[in-house]
Amino acid sequence: MEAVIEALSDYERERGKPTPTLNHAYVQKNLLVSLDYRYRKTHTILSELNLSMPERPDTVPDIAIYPKLKIDFLHDVTSMTQMPLTVIEIISPSQAHDEILAKFERYFNAGVQSCWLVMPSFQAISVYSSFGKYRFYSETDTLTDAATGIELQLSEIFG
Repeated sequence: MEAVIEALSDYERERGKPTPTLNHAYVQKNLLVSLDYRYRKTHTILSELNLSMPERPDTVPDIAIYPKLKIDFLHDVTSMTQMPLTVIEIISPSQAHDEILAKFERYFNAGVQSCWLVMPSFQAISVYSSFGKYRFYSETDTLTDAATGIELQLSEIFG
């Protein structure tokens, strides 16, 4: 049997993550809109933000949730050293769960309080409160993140 090695795209080489798909983009947009609509006054919801991790390399979660930040448009930040309360990773079809879980372990070690694993093909989200400890939400469940108090209807995200 011959092994098949798939070449990485320029996007994957440059960013160190899989190329987003239509489902990925759709779910990410729905999460951003829903979170921002409900929590804009108390949290800052950011997409594709570079986090300066205590151990290299830096990483870019799909979405990061911070307590409300004061944005200074005159002094931009290229890499955040302050860790978010929550990171959200949307798994791509080509991505291994082990890869995401290794990222979650790094996030928790850096001080992140919760990690969400979004699985578009299952229309489900697992909310990790610590490494290896999670709650699974699907279909019409109301997601509740105990670390932040954030609640979301999954039907809004996958509908």
